Amino acid sequence: MAGIYIHIPFCKQACHYCNFHFSTTQHLLPRMIAAIAKEAELRKEYITETVETIYFGGGTPSILHSSHIELLLNKCKQVFDIHPSAEITLEANPDDITEEKLVAWQQIGINRFSLGIQSFVDTELQWMNRSHNAQQAKNCIALIKKHFNNFSIDLIFGSQLLTNKQWQENIDMALSFNPPHLSCYALTVEPKTTLGKKVEKNIVTEIDNEKQAEQFNLLMQQLYKANYHHYEISNYAKPGFESKHNSSYWQGKHYLGLGPSAHSFNGLSRSWNIANNAMYVASIENEISTLETETLTAIQKLNEYIMISLRTSLGIDLKMIKQEFGENFSQELLNKTTILLQSNDIHIFNNHIQLTQKGKLFADSIAADLFF
Repeated sequence: MAGIYIHIPFCKQACHYCNFHFSTTQHLLPRMIAAIAKEAELRKEYITETVETIYFGGGTPSILHSSHIELLLNKCKQVFDIHPSAEITLEANPDDITEEKLVAWQQIGINRFSLGIQSFVDTELQWMNRSHNAQQAKNCIALIKKHFNNFSIDLIFGSQLLTNKQWQENIDMALSFNPPHLSCYALTVEPKTTLGKKVEKNIVTEIDNEKQAEQFNLLMQQLYKANYHHYEISNYAKPGFESKHNSSYWQGKHYLGLGPSAHSFNGLSRSWNIANNAMYVASIENEISTLETETLTAIQKLNEYIMISLRTSLGIDLKMIKQEFGENFSQELLNKTTILLQSNDIHIFNNHIQLTQKGKLFADSIAADLFF
């Protein structure tokens, strides 16, 4: 089984923290849709397996007319072997959601939503430069629930504005809708973003890591009590509602990325499109490759597996490492765990290295300690 990611690189306005590839001007939109559809044709040999997930990300895919999404879905169905019950996710912003759009999206095959709520606090939404307000967020979730039973709420914690009390209120508000899935991310300050530039100029303070840790612990405690499965560092789900698409990344499945800046992986190499809308469109129209490709070494594959799998509740499978990379690597990895076991950052259960709740606060640094 494999997945397809479709990058829609347009937004109404730029969120101050975002470092994804997008443009706030949409003059290229019609040509972009045609180019993405053509790229699917040009790269039809990349995926030979049945496709079980399609994910529209961005950017803001929900600004598209349903006919654009339908065109891209129909092209995927023409070119690839799409499973009849494939999970088809659309990222959406609250201010784009209307009942009419939901009905149209449902009719063309969208069956899951990832909602960019981020916060239910208006002052924080304004600080982030989000295009919606708290009431629109609440109205949007209520509308979604009328038509879909599979959706995710995205929240951000640890911003310079957000107090622990407000974060608790955000969690409570999200849970009041009984969502099947939540994705909750710690705010990061990325270079070249508006937030990054403000921090660099001391207009905005640096992230308070201690506060972020407190809010992450609060989140884990509250969602555990609410019976959500913490199946990946940033993701929580009711049973059966884990994101199949994102899970495929963490399980090392193959995927094809279509659109500017989109990444692909076929088990042997990783490739990515140019992050420039005009150059991407012109290149695809002229059937010129926009890809850069990196062939992965065995060590790179092993380190990627360590980094990705450690973030999941299942953890690092020592048996798999022994089978795929050899007994020496499996044993050396075990040797690397000694200090981490003593500090209670990890534990080993059923031949899997797993993060403890304490260890989840330091997932990236722990993975780096285990790299080869």
